[in-house]
Amino acid sequence: MQKTAQEELNYLKIGKATDLQGRDRKIYRILEIFPGVFSIVTLVVLIILSYFKPVWVAYVIIAFDVYWLLLVFYMAIFLITAYLKLKKGSRTDWREKCEELKELKGEEKISNQALCHQGMTWNDLTQLIILPLYQEDEEIIKGCLDALLKDTFPREQMIVAITFEERAGLELVKRRQEFVAKNYQDKFGHLFITTHPDGLVGELKGKGANQAWCAKTVKEEIIDKEKIDYNKIIISVFDIDTVIEPGYFFAVSYKFLTVPKPYLTSYQPVPVYHNNIWDSPFFSRVAASSNTFWQMIMQIRQESLVTYSSHSMSFRALVEIGFWGTKNVSEDSRIFWHCLLYYNGDYRVEPVYVKVSMDVTTDENWWKTAKNLYKQQRRWAWGGENIPYLLFNTAKRWHNPGFQKGKLAEHIFIQIYGFHAWATNAIIIGFVGWLPMLLGGDRFNSTVLSGNLPFITQKLMTFAMIGMVLSAVVSYLLLPKKPKKYGWFKKIKMTLEWATVPVTIVIFGAIPCLEAQVRLLRGKYMGFWVTPKVRKN
Repeated sequence: MQKTAQEELNYLKIGKATDLQGRDRKIYRILEIFPGVFSIVTLVVLIILSYFKPVWVAYVIIAFDVYWLLLVFYMAIFLITAYLKLKKGSRTDWREKCEELKELKGEEKISNQALCHQGMTWNDLTQLIILPLYQEDEEIIKGCLDALLKDTFPREQMIVAITFEERAGLELVKRRQEFVAKNYQDKFGHLFITTHPDGLVGELKGKGANQAWCAKTVKEEIIDKEKIDYNKIIISVFDIDTVIEPGYFFAVSYKFLTVPKPYLTSYQPVPVYHNNIWDSPFFSRVAASSNTFWQMIMQIRQESLVTYSSHSMSFRALVEIGFWGTKNVSEDSRIFWHCLLYYNGDYRVEPVYVKVSMDVTTDENWWKTAKNLYKQQRRWAWGGENIPYLLFNTAKRWHNPGFQKGKLAEHIFIQIYGFHAWATNAIIIGFVGWLPMLLGGDRFNSTVLSGNLPFITQKLMTFAMIGMVLSAVVSYLLLPKKPKKYGWFKKIKMTLEWATVPVTIVIFGAIPCLEAQVRLLRGKYMGFWVTPKVRKN
């Protein structure tokens, strides 16, 4: 019997196995177990075989090191390409390019399906900006809102909706709301301030539920009352510490007006962590910059590009899918998977080569920062919850007319590979690679291979260091202007910190990812942990 549209929509809103019943619940639970089992079995098998079949493992390690070297060169090319595109994007006058679309004077080839060919211009667009927050202080709120004011897009075409959490404490919320109203009430076309109620049925306490509440309320209170056309609204969701690069909204408008299917597209800028990068500990900086580079690489590998943190999409699509789900942790990527499945695979992410800057994880001291960074990375790694979601819903919609099976299969493979590599690669290189010599005994140490393994591994990893050097160089080039309180050596020191990558990718990469997968395997579901935002004066 064919499922109704409402039943399929409900499947797309699930957060975990316990949201389901009967056979569906059992199947989803098995799928939740899979990512953790895959990673653990990989590591355990290599460890066991290092004792019983050390020669086999030695060959596996050499092959893996060769693969890693090729991957580093492959990613290096993408990183350089992305950096050049980002520099070009930052120099581009996006308003001028939007003006050129009115007479189609631009040199770029634009699809006949594009909205600019249908008479729509940037003047017709409304920018809806959703800003969810929890307990962040006034300085952080001010930085975000001031950046919106500095953008060149007309303020009267902006609806800025800032949504507080009741669970943060009504007294704190009241003070923050008064601050926002006093300083920004008449600065935008609309400034909408709301408070997300605590304890709503069917909601996980987190960002997704908050921004869904806000978007629905703005729709009822402003958009529907003023009869603003959904087709002409671009909605952007920013973490409250986000500081956009001037020109962001014209860049997004240009993309919206020129892509072939604007309503079936999300728009992803490049996230950088520059707000407090000069004041944060070295390990936190390295982890943040590594994430930036990964997102830059994904901008080039568009088949792998998924929405992340701050991004934009059409309001029409958001309404059609029923807004964000309220039961999952990784709301930023889940909205893409939700759209991809809802539209039977006919959905994509368009890269926008403009920066949005956020905070590096920082706290009062190194120890607190390290704990917070670990928890942040573990929460990000909880994005592995999307693997069972994708597998389950792909199976449910497999026979839908027009369902793009090949595209979904490719995305699923990329996600499984990505989270498995995140949890295991650094451990294999840094730990498992030595086990044949440590556990193999005379069976291995008496072979010629035992003498060659360290030499081969060292040479391959030395060549692979090119990737780390390149990352250090790009990190240096991307750094914002140095505060006067720091001397000339600060930049050099921050560049040299990349030598700690072999350690940081294990402690703040593989281990938290593996823990997240084990938690999912055991059914110990995580809530949404809000990273504390502390800026040092």
